[in-house]
Amino acid sequence: MKPNIKDLSLQECEARLVGLQQPAYRARQIWQWLFHKRATAFAEMTNLSASLRGQLDEEFSISRPQIVRKEESLDGTEKFLFGLADGESIESVLIPETKRLTLCVSTQAGCGFGCAFCATALLGLKRNLSASEILDQILEASRTLAGERRITHIVLMGMGEPLANYTQTLRALEIMTDTSWGMGISPRRITLSTVGLVPQIQRLMEETRVNLAISLHAANDELRGKLMPVNRKYSLRELMDACRALPIPRRKRVTFEYVLLRGVNDSVEDARQLCQLLQGIRCKVNLIPFNPHPGSRFQRPTDLEVERFQQVLHQQNIQTNIRRPRGDDIQAACGQLQGEEFRNPQVQSLFTAEAR
Repeated sequence: MKPNIKDLSLQECEARLVGLQQPAYRARQIWQWLFHKRATAFAEMTNLSASLRGQLDEEFSISRPQIVRKEESLDGTEKFLFGLADGESIESVLIPETKRLTLCVSTQAGCGFGCAFCATALLGLKRNLSASEILDQILEASRTLAGERRITHIVLMGMGEPLANYTQTLRALEIMTDTSWGMGISPRRITLSTVGLVPQIQRLMEETRVNLAISLHAANDELRGKLMPVNRKYSLRELMDACRALPIPRRKRVTFEYVLLRGVNDSVEDARQLCQLLQGIRCKVNLIPFNPHPGSRFQRPTDLEVERFQQVLHQQNIQTNIRRPRGDDIQAACGQLQGEEFRNPQVQSLFTAEAR
């Protein structure tokens, strides 16, 4: 099975080209074809010599996950089930809005953090995705778009914890944001969501300019520890201290995500505790009414209960948005992604044949 060229870093690709007695700058041309022009075969790379294209075809494959299924919600949201070469599967969600088209991508197959309200947690962690598998979700979803439609925003909020797969996530972000040989997506249009891995949050803000969203979901350690086991390693105090110390540019804010669970974390007292917790942090809060999924014991609060919670935050001048469910009729809303076991021998043989 030939190695996937997208799994090389740019520097690794340059080194391999030098080994083939080719100039290193060809790597950037290849990267432009892969990630900017979105080529699926070396034969398409017409500014490379025929001999180099032949060498590349002998040495490498170009990955393409299979779209096992694509579903469309009543609200226009589309969910993709991608089958990976080893039989694992992941889901991505395309969310249309008036002036933007957002793709929610996965960074792991499954997730190992066990958040009590999340469908992905029921899978456990299967494995990390490679940078190419993260990027291929964008490439494949883009190929399904008709006419002038194009993906404008990326959120790393799908299956898995991006910062637990830090190296591959950062490599993917570098290619997403590079304007000369990558995808050319502005960091302002990319948001990464994390459960709160404090050391990695600090690194991310030092090494990138993407937007940060932190999954909070409770304003005291006792409740957050029950809902999110990660809180037992990084307490709310550690997390909030880290947020206050982040080098956030003047016009940017940290986003805190708060899933509202009826009778669990949605009371007026919970809202007051949240206001106190966020003091001194330039932030906004996204309230997410719980999206039910099979096997969950939680319930969504009523609209009145959600608005009551929001009003408490507004009274303390905290910018607060209610994220209405999108795609919940096809299990594509926040917290509903689960993927499906995808171990079809015929499909795996197809991947193997394409890689030869």
